[in-house]
Amino acid sequence: MKKVLLYIALPICCYAGLSSCKKVPVNNIMNPGNYSDTFGLIKTAATADGFPFGLAIDYTPMLNNPVYAGTVTREANSVTFGYQMKHGAIVQNDGSLNYTNTDALVNACVNAGLQIYGHTLGWHQNQNATYLKSYAGITIPAATELLANPGFELGNATSFSNWSTYNASNGATISVTTTPSQVHSGTRAMMVVNPVANPGSQWKVQVASDLFNTTVGHQYTVSYWVYAAAAGGSIRLSTQTSGGGSAQYQGDQTIGTSWQLITWTITANSPQTRILFDMGQAANTYYIDNASVKQVIAAPSGSQIAVKLDSALNNFITNTVTRYKGVVKDWDVINELFADNGTLRNNSNTSITGSDVLVWSNYMGNTYPLHAFQYAQAADPNALLFINDYGLESNSVKLDSLISYVKFLKANGAKVDGIGTQMHIAWNTSYAGIDAMFQKLAATGLLIRISELDVRINPNDKTGFMPTSLFYGYQADMYNYVVNSYLKYIPKAQRYGITVWGVDDPESWIITSQKKVDNPLLFDANFARKPAYSGFLNALKAQQ
Repeated sequence: MKKVLLYIALPICCYAGLSSCKKVPVNNIMNPGNYSDTFGLIKTAATADGFPFGLAIDYTPMLNNPVYAGTVTREANSVTFGYQMKHGAIVQNDGSLNYTNTDALVNACVNAGLQIYGHTLGWHQNQNATYLKSYAGITIPAATELLANPGFELGNATSFSNWSTYNASNGATISVTTTPSQVHSGTRAMMVVNPVANPGSQWKVQVASDLFNTTVGHQYTVSYWVYAAAAGGSIRLSTQTSGGGSAQYQGDQTIGTSWQLITWTITANSPQTRILFDMGQAANTYYIDNASVKQVIAAPSGSQIAVKLDSALNNFITNTVTRYKGVVKDWDVINELFADNGTLRNNSNTSITGSDVLVWSNYMGNTYPLHAFQYAQAADPNALLFINDYGLESNSVKLDSLISYVKFLKANGAKVDGIGTQMHIAWNTSYAGIDAMFQKLAATGLLIRISELDVRINPNDKTGFMPTSLFYGYQADMYNYVVNSYLKYIPKAQRYGITVWGVDDPESWIITSQKKVDNPLLFDANFARKPAYSGFLNALKAQQ
Protein backbone atom coordinates (compact mmCIF):
# COMPACT_ATOMS: atom_id res chain seq x y z
CA MET A 1 0.00 0.00 0.00
CA LYS A 2 2.89 2.39 0.60
CA LYS A 3 3.87 2.30 -3.03
CA VAL A 4 0.37 3.12 -4.17
CA LEU A 5 0.17 6.10 -1.86
CA LEU A 6 3.53 7.33 -3.10
CA TYR A 7 2.42 7.11 -6.72
CA ILE A 8 -0.83 8.91 -6.06
CA ALA A 9 0.99 11.70 -4.29
CA LEU A 10 3.27 12.49 -7.19
CA PRO A 11 0.84 14.36 -9.49
CA ILE A 12 -0.42 16.40 -6.50
CA CYS A 13 3.11 17.43 -5.55
CA CYS A 14 3.91 18.38 -9.10
CA TYR A 15 0.78 20.46 -9.39
CA ALA A 16 1.27 22.26 -6.10
CA GLY A 17 4.99 22.93 -6.08
CA LEU A 18 6.32 23.01 -9.63
CA SER A 19 5.69 25.24 -12.60
CA SER A 20 5.40 22.18 -14.87
CA CYS A 21 4.78 18.51 -14.09
CA LYS A 22 7.84 16.70 -15.36
CA LYS A 23 8.02 12.91 -15.61
CA VAL A 24 9.92 11.68 -12.62
CA PRO A 25 10.99 8.02 -12.26
CA VAL A 26 9.86 6.48 -8.98
CA ASN A 27 10.90 2.86 -8.45
CA ASN A 28 11.14 2.58 -12.22
CA ILE A 29 7.64 4.03 -12.69
CA MET A 30 6.97 7.34 -14.41
CA ASN A 31 4.14 9.66 -13.43
CA PRO A 32 1.07 9.37 -15.65
CA GLY A 33 2.06 12.35 -17.79
CA ASN A 34 -0.20 13.85 -20.43
CA TYR A 35 -1.35 11.26 -22.95
CA SER A 36 -4.38 12.94 -24.43
CA ASP A 37 -2.95 13.53 -27.92
CA THR A 38 -4.49 10.90 -30.18
CA PHE A 39 -4.31 12.93 -33.37
CA GLY A 40 -3.15 10.79 -36.28
CA LEU A 41 -2.74 7.04 -36.69
CA ILE A 42 -0.14 4.77 -35.18
CA LYS A 43 0.16 2.90 -38.46
CA THR A 44 0.94 6.11 -40.35
CA ALA A 45 3.64 7.09 -37.89
CA ALA A 46 5.06 3.55 -37.80
CA THR A 47 5.20 3.41 -41.59
CA ALA A 48 7.10 6.68 -41.58
CA ASP A 49 9.58 5.03 -39.22
CA GLY A 50 9.92 2.15 -41.67
CA PHE A 51 7.87 -0.70 -40.17
CA PRO A 52 4.27 -1.91 -39.97
CA PHE A 53 1.93 -1.61 -37.01
CA GLY A 54 -0.14 -4.70 -36.36
CA LEU A 55 -3.03 -5.95 -34.29
CA ALA A 56 -3.84 -9.52 -33.34
CA ILE A 57 -7.36 -10.41 -34.46
CA ASP A 58 -9.89 -13.15 -33.90
CA TYR A 59 -12.17 -14.86 -36.38
CA THR A 60 -15.63 -14.16 -34.96
CA PRO A 61 -15.42 -10.41 -34.26
CA MET A 62 -13.47 -9.70 -37.44
CA LEU A 63 -16.14 -11.34 -39.59
CA ASN A 64 -19.21 -10.40 -37.57
CA ASN A 65 -18.58 -7.14 -35.74
CA PRO A 66 -18.37 -4.17 -38.12
CA VAL A 67 -17.03 -1.85 -35.41
CA TYR A 68 -14.24 -4.28 -34.54
CA ALA A 69 -13.38 -4.87 -38.20
CA GLY A 70 -13.54 -1.16 -38.94
CA THR A 71 -11.18 -0.39 -36.08
CA VAL A 72 -8.69 -2.98 -37.32
CA THR A 73 -8.83 -1.73 -40.89
CA ARG A 74 -8.49 1.90 -39.87
CA GLU A 75 -5.77 1.47 -37.28
CA ALA A 76 -3.48 -1.30 -38.52
CA ASN A 77 -1.68 -2.20 -41.69
CA SER A 78 -0.79 -5.70 -40.48
CA VAL A 79 -2.71 -8.41 -38.63
CA THR A 80 -1.78 -11.62 -36.86
CA PHE A 81 -4.43 -14.29 -36.35
CA GLY A 82 -4.74 -15.12 -32.67
CA TYR A 83 -5.77 -18.71 -33.38
CA GLN A 84 -6.93 -19.36 -36.92
CA MET A 85 -3.56 -20.34 -38.43
CA LYS A 86 -2.57 -22.64 -35.60
CA HIS A 87 -2.49 -26.42 -35.76
CA GLY A 88 -5.60 -26.81 -33.61
CA ALA A 89 -7.69 -24.61 -35.91
CA ILE A 90 -6.81 -26.56 -39.03
CA VAL A 91 -5.93 -30.19 -38.28
CA GLN A 92 -8.93 -32.48 -37.81
CA ASN A 93 -9.14 -35.62 -35.67
CA ASP A 94 -8.40 -37.82 -38.68
CA GLY A 95 -5.37 -35.75 -39.65
CA SER A 96 -7.05 -34.00 -42.57
CA LEU A 97 -6.59 -30.24 -42.97
CA ASN A 98 -9.62 -27.94 -42.95
CA TYR A 99 -8.82 -24.38 -43.99
CA THR A 100 -12.41 -23.17 -44.33
CA ASN A 101 -12.37 -20.65 -41.49
CA THR A 102 -8.75 -19.70 -42.08
CA ASP A 103 -9.50 -18.98 -45.74
CA ALA A 104 -12.49 -16.84 -44.77
CA LEU A 105 -10.38 -14.74 -42.41
CA VAL A 106 -7.54 -14.47 -44.92
CA ASN A 107 -9.94 -13.32 -47.64
CA ALA A 108 -11.52 -10.71 -45.35
CA CYS A 109 -8.12 -9.29 -44.47
CA VAL A 110 -6.85 -9.29 -48.04
CA ASN A 111 -10.02 -7.52 -49.18
CA ALA A 112 -9.46 -4.92 -46.44
CA GLY A 113 -5.92 -4.29 -47.66
CA LEU A 114 -4.27 -5.75 -44.57
CA GLN A 115 -0.96 -7.58 -44.53
CA ILE A 116 -1.10 -10.95 -42.75
CA TYR A 117 1.69 -12.17 -40.52
CA GLY A 118 1.63 -15.96 -40.21
CA HIS A 119 1.34 -17.32 -36.68
CA THR A 120 2.33 -20.05 -35.84
CA LEU A 121 3.68 -23.21 -37.50
CA GLY A 122 5.21 -24.91 -34.47
CA TRP A 123 4.01 -24.56 -30.88
CA HIS A 124 3.40 -26.96 -28.03
CA GLN A 125 -0.12 -25.57 -27.40
CA ASN A 126 -3.24 -24.75 -29.43
CA GLN A 127 -2.92 -27.86 -31.56
CA ASN A 128 -4.84 -31.06 -32.17
CA ALA A 129 -2.75 -32.96 -29.67
CA THR A 130 -5.26 -35.82 -29.54
CA TYR A 131 -4.62 -36.58 -33.19
CA LEU A 132 -0.85 -36.11 -32.91
CA LYS A 133 -0.56 -38.44 -29.91
CA SER A 134 -2.67 -41.09 -31.59
CA TYR A 135 -0.89 -40.81 -34.94
CA ALA A 136 2.57 -40.98 -33.37
CA GLY A 137 1.70 -43.80 -30.98
CA ILE A 138 2.19 -41.73 -27.83
CA THR A 139 -1.35 -42.68 -26.90
CA ILE A 140 -1.81 -46.41 -27.31
CA PRO A 141 -5.27 -47.06 -28.77
CA ALA A 142 -7.55 -49.50 -27.01
CA ALA A 143 -7.48 -52.85 -28.74
CA THR A 144 -10.70 -53.97 -30.45
CA GLU A 145 -12.57 -56.94 -29.04
CA LEU A 146 -12.42 -59.71 -31.65
CA LEU A 147 -14.81 -62.18 -30.07
CA ALA A 148 -18.49 -61.98 -30.90
CA ASN A 149 -20.62 -62.24 -27.75
CA PRO A 150 -17.63 -62.37 -25.38
CA GLY A 151 -19.79 -62.01 -22.25
CA PHE A 152 -22.31 -64.71 -23.26
CA GLU A 153 -25.15 -62.20 -22.96
CA LEU A 154 -26.63 -62.98 -26.38
CA GLY A 155 -28.63 -66.07 -27.23
CA ASN A 156 -31.76 -67.87 -26.08
CA ALA A 157 -32.56 -69.44 -22.73
CA THR A 158 -30.45 -72.52 -23.39
CA SER A 159 -27.67 -71.51 -25.76
CA PHE A 160 -25.31 -68.72 -26.77
CA SER A 161 -25.02 -66.82 -30.02
CA ASN A 162 -21.63 -67.13 -31.73
CA TRP A 163 -20.55 -70.13 -29.65
CA SER A 164 -20.80 -73.84 -30.57
CA THR A 165 -20.50 -77.12 -28.69
CA TYR A 166 -17.88 -79.24 -30.43
CA ASN A 167 -17.69 -82.18 -28.02
CA ALA A 168 -19.85 -83.24 -25.08
CA SER A 169 -18.72 -86.76 -24.24
CA ASN A 170 -20.29 -88.93 -21.55
CA GLY A 171 -23.33 -86.74 -20.99
CA ALA A 172 -21.54 -83.40 -20.58
CA THR A 173 -23.83 -80.38 -20.87
CA ILE A 174 -23.27 -76.74 -21.84
CA SER A 175 -26.00 -74.36 -20.72
CA VAL A 176 -26.90 -70.84 -19.64
CA THR A 177 -26.80 -69.77 -16.01
CA THR A 178 -28.36 -66.58 -14.69
CA THR A 179 -27.75 -67.23 -11.03
CA PRO A 180 -26.00 -64.04 -9.83
CA SER A 181 -23.28 -65.87 -7.88
CA GLN A 182 -22.44 -67.84 -11.03
CA VAL A 183 -22.14 -64.76 -13.25
CA HIS A 184 -19.00 -62.61 -13.16
CA SER A 185 -20.68 -59.58 -14.73
CA GLY A 186 -23.82 -58.93 -16.71
CA THR A 187 -26.75 -61.33 -16.39
CA ARG A 188 -25.56 -64.54 -18.07
CA ALA A 189 -22.62 -66.88 -18.02
CA MET A 190 -21.73 -70.26 -19.49
CA MET A 191 -22.10 -73.33 -17.26
CA VAL A 192 -20.38 -76.56 -18.32
CA VAL A 193 -21.06 -79.82 -16.46
CA ASN A 194 -18.56 -82.61 -17.11
CA PRO A 195 -19.76 -85.71 -15.19
CA VAL A 196 -16.91 -88.03 -16.20
CA ALA A 197 -13.16 -87.47 -15.98
CA ASN A 198 -11.14 -88.11 -19.15
CA PRO A 199 -7.50 -87.93 -18.07
CA GLY A 200 -5.28 -86.65 -20.91
CA SER A 201 -8.31 -85.88 -23.10
CA GLN A 202 -9.35 -82.29 -22.51
CA TRP A 203 -10.84 -82.15 -25.99
CA LYS A 204 -13.71 -84.50 -25.04
CA VAL A 205 -15.68 -81.53 -23.64
CA GLN A 206 -15.21 -78.56 -25.93
CA VAL A 207 -16.92 -75.22 -26.67
CA ALA A 208 -15.74 -73.08 -29.61
CA SER A 209 -16.12 -69.43 -30.59
CA ASP A 210 -16.88 -68.21 -34.08
CA LEU A 211 -13.89 -67.50 -36.30
CA PHE A 212 -12.37 -64.04 -36.03
CA ASN A 213 -9.84 -62.30 -38.26
CA THR A 214 -6.20 -62.37 -37.25
CA THR A 215 -2.96 -61.19 -38.83
CA VAL A 216 -0.24 -63.78 -39.22
CA GLY A 217 2.71 -62.97 -36.99
CA HIS A 218 0.79 -60.63 -34.68
CA GLN A 219 0.23 -61.43 -31.04
CA TYR A 220 -3.17 -61.71 -29.36
CA THR A 221 -4.13 -61.92 -25.70
CA VAL A 222 -6.91 -64.36 -24.82
CA SER A 223 -8.51 -64.03 -21.40
CA TYR A 224 -11.58 -65.22 -19.48
CA TRP A 225 -12.94 -65.55 -15.93
CA VAL A 226 -13.69 -69.01 -14.56
CA TYR A 227 -14.33 -70.95 -11.37
CA ALA A 228 -15.33 -74.55 -10.57
CA ALA A 229 -18.00 -75.97 -8.27
CA ALA A 230 -15.39 -78.18 -6.59
CA ALA A 231 -11.67 -77.92 -6.11
CA GLY A 232 -9.34 -79.58 -8.61
CA GLY A 233 -10.95 -78.43 -11.85
CA SER A 234 -8.91 -78.40 -15.05
CA ILE A 235 -9.28 -76.37 -18.23
CA ARG A 236 -7.18 -75.31 -21.19
CA LEU A 237 -7.54 -73.14 -24.27
CA SER A 238 -6.79 -74.23 -27.79
CA THR A 239 -7.16 -72.73 -31.26
CA GLN A 240 -8.42 -73.78 -34.63
CA THR A 241 -7.57 -71.96 -37.81
CA SER A 242 -9.01 -71.33 -41.25
CA GLY A 243 -6.69 -70.67 -44.14
CA GLY A 244 -3.57 -72.36 -42.83
CA GLY A 245 -1.67 -72.78 -39.61
CA SER A 246 -1.80 -75.52 -37.03
CA ALA A 247 -3.71 -75.57 -33.76
CA GLN A 248 -2.10 -74.08 -30.64
CA TYR A 249 -2.62 -75.38 -27.10
CA GLN A 250 -2.36 -73.72 -23.73
CA GLY A 251 -1.15 -75.82 -20.84
CA ASP A 252 -3.75 -77.28 -18.45
CA GLN A 253 -4.93 -74.71 -15.89
CA THR A 254 -5.96 -75.79 -12.40
CA ILE A 255 -9.28 -74.21 -11.51
CA GLY A 256 -10.43 -73.52 -7.95
CA THR A 257 -13.73 -72.53 -6.42
CA SER A 258 -13.25 -68.73 -6.67
CA TRP A 259 -13.36 -66.58 -9.76
CA GLN A 260 -9.94 -66.39 -11.40
CA LEU A 261 -8.68 -64.67 -14.52
CA ILE A 262 -6.89 -66.89 -17.03
CA THR A 263 -4.79 -65.27 -19.80
CA TRP A 264 -2.92 -66.70 -22.75
CA THR A 265 -0.94 -64.96 -25.50
CA ILE A 266 -0.76 -66.50 -28.95
CA THR A 267 1.00 -65.56 -32.16
CA ALA A 268 -1.46 -65.87 -35.02
CA ASN A 269 -0.51 -68.30 -37.80
CA SER A 270 -3.65 -67.96 -39.89
CA PRO A 271 -5.85 -65.18 -41.30
CA GLN A 272 -8.76 -66.56 -39.27
CA THR A 273 -8.74 -68.14 -35.84
CA ARG A 274 -11.17 -69.40 -33.22
CA ILE A 275 -10.64 -70.27 -29.57
CA LEU A 276 -11.92 -73.39 -27.79
CA PHE A 277 -12.50 -74.11 -24.12
CA ASP A 278 -11.35 -77.68 -23.42
CA MET A 279 -12.75 -79.17 -20.17
CA GLY A 280 -12.77 -82.96 -20.56
CA GLN A 281 -9.98 -83.95 -18.22
CA ALA A 282 -11.52 -83.42 -14.76
CA ALA A 283 -15.10 -84.09 -13.74
CA ASN A 284 -16.52 -80.82 -12.42
CA THR A 285 -18.92 -78.00 -13.08
CA TYR A 286 -17.34 -74.90 -14.64
CA TYR A 287 -18.65 -71.34 -14.83
CA ILE A 288 -17.09 -69.17 -17.57
CA ASP A 289 -17.70 -65.48 -18.25
CA ASN A 290 -16.20 -62.39 -19.89
CA ALA A 291 -14.03 -64.04 -22.49
CA SER A 292 -11.88 -61.75 -24.64
CA VAL A 293 -9.47 -61.81 -27.56
CA LYS A 294 -7.56 -58.62 -28.37
CA GLN A 295 -4.50 -57.87 -30.43
CA VAL A 296 -1.40 -56.94 -28.46
CA ILE A 297 -0.54 -53.36 -29.42
CA ALA A 298 3.10 -52.68 -28.70
CA ALA A 299 4.21 -49.18 -27.76
CA PRO A 300 6.45 -47.66 -30.45
CA SER A 301 10.04 -46.78 -29.68
CA GLY A 302 11.15 -43.21 -29.13
CA SER A 303 12.68 -43.05 -32.58
CA GLN A 304 9.48 -44.35 -34.16
CA ILE A 305 7.45 -41.65 -32.38
CA ALA A 306 9.90 -38.98 -33.56
CA VAL A 307 9.60 -40.13 -37.18
CA LYS A 308 5.81 -39.98 -37.07
CA LEU A 309 5.76 -36.55 -35.45
CA ASP A 310 8.25 -35.28 -38.00
CA SER A 311 5.93 -36.47 -40.76
CA ALA A 312 2.96 -34.70 -39.15
CA LEU A 313 5.01 -31.51 -38.73
CA ASN A 314 6.10 -31.59 -42.35
CA ASN A 315 2.55 -32.15 -43.55
CA PHE A 316 1.11 -29.22 -41.59
CA ILE A 317 3.88 -26.74 -42.36
CA THR A 318 4.24 -27.62 -46.02
CA ASN A 319 0.51 -27.48 -46.76
CA THR A 320 -0.14 -24.33 -44.74
CA VAL A 321 2.79 -22.29 -46.03
CA THR A 322 2.17 -23.44 -49.60
CA ARG A 323 -1.52 -22.56 -49.40
CA TYR A 324 -0.84 -18.96 -48.39
CA LYS A 325 2.36 -18.44 -50.35
CA GLY A 326 2.51 -14.92 -51.70
CA VAL A 327 -0.25 -13.75 -49.35
CA VAL A 328 1.52 -14.47 -46.08
CA LYS A 329 5.10 -13.32 -46.50
CA ASP A 330 6.42 -13.90 -43.00
CA TRP A 331 5.90 -16.61 -40.40
CA ASP A 332 6.47 -17.46 -36.79
CA VAL A 333 7.95 -20.87 -37.49
CA ILE A 334 8.71 -21.79 -33.89
CA ASN A 335 6.90 -20.35 -30.89
CA GLU A 336 7.95 -20.61 -27.23
CA LEU A 337 10.67 -23.23 -27.65
CA PHE A 338 12.24 -22.62 -24.24
CA ALA A 339 11.17 -23.22 -20.68
CA ASP A 340 11.70 -20.36 -18.26
CA ASN A 341 15.05 -21.84 -17.14
CA GLY A 342 16.37 -21.45 -20.68
CA THR A 343 16.37 -25.13 -21.59
CA LEU A 344 14.59 -26.73 -24.51
CA ARG A 345 11.04 -27.68 -23.53
CA ASN A 346 10.29 -31.25 -22.49
CA ASN A 347 7.58 -33.09 -20.58
CA SER A 348 9.28 -32.34 -17.25
CA ASN A 349 9.79 -28.57 -17.50
CA THR A 350 6.47 -27.91 -19.26
CA SER A 351 2.92 -28.61 -18.11
CA ILE A 352 1.38 -31.29 -20.33
CA THR A 353 -2.04 -31.46 -18.71
CA GLY A 354 -3.90 -29.49 -21.37
CA SER A 355 -5.71 -31.47 -24.05
CA ASP A 356 -4.11 -29.23 -26.68
CA VAL A 357 -0.53 -29.79 -25.49
CA LEU A 358 2.16 -31.85 -27.19
CA VAL A 359 5.76 -30.85 -26.57
CA TRP A 360 7.41 -31.60 -29.90
CA SER A 361 10.94 -31.13 -28.61
CA ASN A 362 10.39 -33.75 -25.91
CA TYR A 363 10.23 -36.38 -28.64
CA MET A 364 12.20 -34.79 -31.49
CA GLY A 365 14.84 -32.74 -29.66
CA ASN A 366 16.78 -30.36 -31.90
CA THR A 367 15.27 -31.97 -34.97
CA TYR A 368 11.96 -30.25 -34.28
CA PRO A 369 12.94 -26.60 -34.76
CA LEU A 370 15.56 -27.38 -37.37
CA HIS A 371 13.16 -29.35 -39.56
CA ALA A 372 10.36 -26.84 -39.01
CA PHE A 373 12.48 -24.05 -40.49
CA GLN A 374 13.60 -26.31 -43.33
CA TYR A 375 10.03 -27.31 -44.22
CA ALA A 376 8.86 -23.68 -44.15
CA GLN A 377 11.73 -22.54 -46.35
CA ALA A 378 11.12 -25.34 -48.84
CA ALA A 379 7.44 -24.42 -49.08
CA ASP A 380 8.14 -20.71 -49.64
CA PRO A 381 11.80 -19.74 -50.15
CA ASN A 382 10.90 -16.05 -50.22
CA ALA A 383 9.06 -15.93 -46.90
CA LEU A 384 10.79 -14.40 -43.89
CA LEU A 385 11.00 -16.86 -41.02
CA PHE A 386 11.01 -16.01 -37.30
CA ILE A 387 11.41 -17.64 -33.93
CA ASN A 388 9.18 -16.15 -31.23
CA ASP A 389 9.19 -16.28 -27.42
CA TYR A 390 7.95 -14.53 -24.29
CA GLY A 391 9.57 -13.12 -21.16
CA LEU A 392 12.78 -12.04 -22.88
CA GLU A 393 12.63 -8.59 -21.26
CA SER A 394 12.58 -10.09 -17.76
CA ASN A 395 14.52 -13.35 -18.14
CA SER A 396 18.09 -12.87 -19.34
CA VAL A 397 18.84 -16.59 -19.10
CA LYS A 398 16.03 -17.39 -21.50
CA LEU A 399 17.02 -14.52 -23.80
CA ASP A 400 20.62 -15.70 -23.95
CA SER A 401 19.50 -19.29 -24.61
CA LEU A 402 17.31 -18.18 -27.49
CA ILE A 403 20.04 -16.10 -29.10
CA SER A 404 22.54 -18.94 -28.72
CA TYR A 405 20.06 -21.41 -30.18
CA VAL A 406 19.41 -19.21 -33.20
CA LYS A 407 23.15 -19.38 -33.89
CA PHE A 408 22.94 -23.18 -33.63
CA LEU A 409 20.02 -23.32 -36.06
CA LYS A 410 21.73 -21.09 -38.60
CA ALA A 411 24.96 -23.06 -38.29
CA ASN A 412 22.99 -26.18 -39.13
CA GLY A 413 21.42 -24.74 -42.25
CA ALA A 414 18.17 -23.23 -40.97
CA LYS A 415 16.97 -20.00 -42.53
CA VAL A 416 16.18 -17.82 -39.50
CA ASP A 417 15.49 -14.26 -40.59
CA GLY A 418 14.34 -12.75 -37.35
CA ILE A 419 13.36 -12.96 -33.70
CA GLY A 420 10.01 -12.02 -32.20
CA THR A 421 9.81 -10.84 -28.62
CA GLN A 422 6.24 -11.16 -27.38
CA MET A 423 6.37 -8.58 -24.55
CA HIS A 424 3.32 -9.51 -22.49
CA ILE A 425 4.32 -7.02 -19.82
CA ALA A 426 2.90 -4.79 -17.09
CA TRP A 427 2.92 -1.12 -16.20
CA ASN A 428 5.76 -1.74 -13.75
CA THR A 429 7.99 -3.96 -15.87
CA SER A 430 11.69 -3.12 -15.53
CA TYR A 431 12.90 -0.51 -18.01
CA ALA A 432 16.44 -1.82 -17.65
CA GLY A 433 15.32 -5.28 -18.70
CA ILE A 434 13.58 -3.90 -21.76
CA ASP A 435 16.63 -1.91 -22.82
CA ALA A 436 19.02 -4.82 -22.24
CA MET A 437 16.82 -7.14 -24.27
CA PHE A 438 16.67 -4.84 -27.29
CA GLN A 439 20.43 -4.29 -27.18
CA LYS A 440 21.11 -8.04 -27.19
CA LEU A 441 18.56 -8.69 -29.92
CA ALA A 442 20.01 -5.90 -32.06
CA ALA A 443 23.46 -7.46 -31.75
CA THR A 444 22.24 -10.59 -33.59
CA GLY A 445 21.92 -8.58 -36.79
CA LEU A 446 18.56 -10.23 -37.44
CA LEU A 447 15.18 -8.63 -38.00
CA ILE A 448 13.51 -7.86 -34.67
CA ARG A 449 9.79 -7.49 -34.08
CA ILE A 450 7.65 -6.93 -31.02
CA SER A 451 5.15 -9.64 -31.72
CA GLU A 452 2.47 -9.73 -29.01
CA LEU A 453 2.63 -6.53 -26.99
CA ASP A 454 0.17 -5.81 -24.21
CA VAL A 455 0.56 -3.98 -20.90
CA ARG A 456 -1.35 -5.13 -17.83
CA ILE A 457 -2.47 -2.60 -15.25
CA ASN A 458 -3.56 -5.21 -12.70
CA PRO A 459 -0.62 -7.63 -12.81
CA ASN A 460 -1.09 -8.73 -9.19
CA ASP A 461 -4.70 -9.74 -9.89
CA LYS A 462 -6.11 -7.53 -7.16
CA THR A 463 -9.69 -8.50 -6.31
CA GLY A 464 -12.22 -5.83 -7.19
CA PHE A 465 -9.70 -3.90 -9.26
CA MET A 466 -11.09 -0.88 -11.08
CA PRO A 467 -8.97 1.00 -13.62
CA THR A 468 -8.19 4.61 -12.85
CA SER A 469 -6.76 7.48 -14.85
CA LEU A 470 -3.57 7.09 -12.83
CA PHE A 471 -3.03 3.52 -13.94
CA TYR A 472 -4.08 4.30 -17.49
CA GLY A 473 -1.36 6.95 -17.40
CA TYR A 474 1.21 4.45 -16.14
CA GLN A 475 0.13 2.06 -18.87
CA ALA A 476 0.49 4.76 -21.50
CA ASP A 477 3.93 5.56 -20.19
CA MET A 478 4.98 1.92 -20.50
CA TYR A 479 3.74 1.70 -24.09
CA ASN A 480 5.65 4.90 -24.76
CA TYR A 481 8.80 3.53 -23.17
CA VAL A 482 8.69 0.25 -25.10
CA VAL A 483 8.36 2.01 -28.43
CA ASN A 484 11.11 4.48 -27.55
CA SER A 485 13.45 1.70 -26.48
CA TYR A 486 12.72 -0.25 -29.65
CA LEU A 487 13.49 2.75 -31.82
CA LYS A 488 16.58 3.64 -29.78
CA TYR A 489 18.28 0.25 -29.73
CA ILE A 490 17.03 -1.59 -32.83
CA PRO A 491 18.64 -0.16 -35.98
CA LYS A 492 16.15 0.93 -38.59
CA ALA A 493 17.21 -1.80 -41.02
CA GLN A 494 16.42 -4.45 -38.39
CA ARG A 495 13.00 -3.16 -37.32
CA TYR A 496 10.25 -5.46 -38.53
CA GLY A 497 7.25 -4.05 -36.75
CA ILE A 498 5.23 -3.92 -33.57
CA THR A 499 2.03 -5.90 -33.07
CA VAL A 500 -0.31 -5.33 -30.14
CA TRP A 501 -1.94 -8.58 -29.05
CA GLY A 502 -5.60 -7.69 -29.43
CA VAL A 503 -7.91 -4.83 -30.35
CA ASP A 504 -10.28 -3.91 -27.52
CA ASP A 505 -9.78 -4.70 -23.85
CA PRO A 506 -12.67 -7.19 -23.42
CA GLU A 507 -11.32 -9.34 -26.26
CA SER A 508 -7.79 -9.57 -24.85
CA TRP A 509 -6.53 -13.11 -24.28
CA ILE A 510 -5.74 -12.02 -20.72
CA ILE A 511 -9.48 -11.68 -20.13
CA THR A 512 -10.90 -14.38 -22.42
CA SER A 513 -8.29 -17.12 -21.85
CA GLN A 514 -6.58 -16.31 -18.58
CA LYS A 515 -9.82 -15.03 -16.99
CA LYS A 516 -8.07 -12.04 -15.43
CA VAL A 517 -9.48 -8.64 -14.57
CA ASP A 518 -7.49 -6.16 -16.61
CA ASN A 519 -7.43 -3.57 -19.41
CA PRO A 520 -4.20 -4.26 -21.30
CA LEU A 521 -4.80 -2.92 -24.84
CA LEU A 522 -5.00 0.35 -26.78
CA PHE A 523 -8.79 0.48 -27.15
CA ASP A 524 -11.51 0.25 -24.53
CA ALA A 525 -14.76 -1.72 -24.71
CA ASN A 526 -16.25 0.97 -26.96
CA PHE A 527 -13.22 0.91 -29.27
CA ALA A 528 -12.23 4.38 -28.11
CA ARG A 529 -8.52 5.17 -27.99
CA LYS A 530 -7.09 5.01 -24.50
CA PRO A 531 -4.15 7.05 -23.16
CA ALA A 532 -2.05 4.01 -24.12
CA TYR A 533 -2.73 4.82 -27.76
CA SER A 534 -1.36 8.31 -27.25
CA GLY A 535 1.67 6.95 -25.42
CA PHE A 536 2.45 4.63 -28.32
CA LEU A 537 1.80 7.31 -30.96
CA ASN A 538 3.80 10.02 -29.23
CA ALA A 539 6.89 7.82 -29.12
CA LEU A 540 6.70 7.36 -32.88
CA LYS A 541 6.08 11.04 -33.55
CA ALA A 542 9.06 12.02 -31.41
CA GLN A 543 11.35 10.24 -33.87
CA GLN A 544 10.09 12.16 -36.89
